[in-house]
Order: sequence, then C-alpha cells, then structure tokens
Amino acid sequence: MLSRLDVTPEALEVIVMLEEKFGPLMFYQAGGCCEGTQPQCFEKGGFMLRSGDVCIGKINGFDFWLDKDLFEYWKHAHFTLDVTNGHGPGGFSLETPYGKTFQVKYRLFESEELEQLEPVRYNSYD
Repeated sequence: MLSRLDVTPEALEVIVMLEEKFGPLMFYQAGGCCEGTQPQCFEKGGFMLRSGDVCIGKINGFDFWLDKDLFEYWKHAHFTLDVTNGHGPGGFSLETPYGKTFQVKYRLFESEELEQLEPVRYNSYD
C-alpha cells in the first residue's frame, strides 16, 4: 500500500521535541478561515474533530486529520509535512512559540498510484 503522507527529517525533529514537551499529539489541517490551510499540531484530543473528517495517515504514530471538504479537494494528492522558520497566521499550533511553522507540500498521485493508496479513516460520532 502507498502512503498518502510523509514527513521531512526537519519536521520530524520538531515533532519529537513537541512530543517530549506535550506527550501524544495530533495534526489537523482545515480548509480555510483563521489559519488558512496551514497544518496545525495539538495535544492529542486538543482539537474537536467534526463528523466526516478524514485521517490520511500517521506521522510518528500521530494521526493527521483533514477537514472533510479539504480532503475531497486534495484526495488525489500526496502530502509531505515540512517545517519552516517563522510564525504562521494565528499561531494556534504547538510549534509556534518555538519560532517554527508546519507546512505541507503537495504532489498529485500518478494514475497507477491511485490504485495502491492506503485506505483513509473517517471520524464518526456513531
């Protein structure tokens, strides 16, 4: 199976530091509003998921969730979580006080890859 999600070594270094400080983490990427489409890192359970939000994979064992509408738009894309120096808009994500901002780089899957993708998981309140 082909993963929908990867992480750069630089982003993984920040994630390990955040895990040491805060414990288990979660990632969420929304489709707009205050933070735009910047991926956010929270303490696990620190963000309330909506019914239908989509987990596209795990980074270092932590779920990476997408807004259900954003997933529909980007379901044919591979995500690579990276990090850059500076402060993203709003500053709700855990890396912000450390002068870092997570970002995602995208690439479209080749048609052959689409048949090999790992399944996603949908959030449900059932």
